[in-house]
Amino acid sequence: MADASAIELIYRQHSRQVFATLVRLLGDFDRAEEALQEAFRAALEQWPVAGQPANPAAWLVSTGRFKAIDALRRERRFVALDSVEEIAAPAVDDGHGPLEDDRLRLIFTCCHPGLSEAARLALTLREVCGLTTEAIARAFLLPAPTLAQRIVRAKHKIRVAGIPYEVPVGAELQPRLSSVLRVIYLVFNEGYSASSGEQQWRPDLADEAIRLGRLLVDLLPEAEVVGLLALMLLQASRQRARADSNGDLVPLDAQDRSLWQAALIEEGIALVERALGLPRWGAYALQAAIAAVHAEAASASATDWPQIVGLYDVLLHVEPSPVIELNRAVAIAMRDGPAAGLVLIDALLARGELAGYHLAHAARGDLSERAGQHAAAIDAYRTALGLAQQAPERRHLAQRLEALETTTTR
Repeated sequence: MADASAIELIYRQHSRQVFATLVRLLGDFDRAEEALQEAFRAALEQWPVAGQPANPAAWLVSTGRFKAIDALRRERRFVALDSVEEIAAPAVDDGHGPLEDDRLRLIFTCCHPGLSEAARLALTLREVCGLTTEAIARAFLLPAPTLAQRIVRAKHKIRVAGIPYEVPVGAELQPRLSSVLRVIYLVFNEGYSASSGEQQWRPDLADEAIRLGRLLVDLLPEAEVVGLLALMLLQASRQRARADSNGDLVPLDAQDRSLWQAALIEEGIALVERALGLPRWGAYALQAAIAAVHAEAASASATDWPQIVGLYDVLLHVEPSPVIELNRAVAIAMRDGPAAGLVLIDALLARGELAGYHLAHAARGDLSERAGQHAAAIDAYRTALGLAQQAPERRHLAQRLEALETTTTR
């Protein structure tokens, strides 16, 4: 028998896959969302009595589809007959490409070039990955109602323009690839380091991003696609070491590297080499190369910081960004000393682009502390603490701040 907690677990594990398949079958986001909710409502009523089916996801897809058909037939006088019959007809494989994965199809639909870049990202994170509107709004630093309207308008445009639900082929694939890669990496980042809340790690999102990355490599094994998968695997390899037994954050230089997952590192490094051996590598392949240098170091002190600085120099040329400048500044500090990094970070903060980015202030606090500038470090940690939204990061910053304040007042 299946109780409510078992059904809730299935919802977390399978709801977005079920939703993506229902979009394909029903041809409409809102209709698919209603069908998904109806299917789980039926599961809550039937499974505790009849037992959980052997293939819950297939049961939910079938039930949701027939619930939608019933609803349309009840509204028949408002819906053309062929619309109902088309949905009721058996699903057929459309034969688009080597991958038949509904969530990947849905990502490409949401990343159609007819939508704005911001709409593509928001829609995919909401509809494919199931992030709440509030979580996405925080990531974009937007009011939730504004983000919600963006999603509504994007869905409306897909429906009105008749944007197809398919993985594009040939020349149509490239224009959408950069958005797809960016969306997959955003999903991974939300899983690897949640933007807010009590959890540092959301394995469901990180694992889903890696799964989608593997599918995309099978579909289009270009340098940046391979590079993105390598980057995600190398970052994920450190996950077991990123928190202590109390759930508190452990910085990279203090992590127990014996906890790093060797299999993921080995696969990630092989993919980095593969990506850099292909034409047209870019920012993802370079970031993966940087992660590989960290992964290959036996200890923090053995890290090849000159090589990392050199890779950041190239990365900054390929993709100029204040966050990349910040990371490069930290690498320079590790190579040349904290004072060298502080000069660069202070200049970045003075420009204002990273004024609201807690990691910039946290980095300034760390380097100030290393340089013995305790008052400046305290000020920076306080600013970072005021901006951070994730509980483990807040606890870590509070601990660093308390330790410094205690030392300073002695």
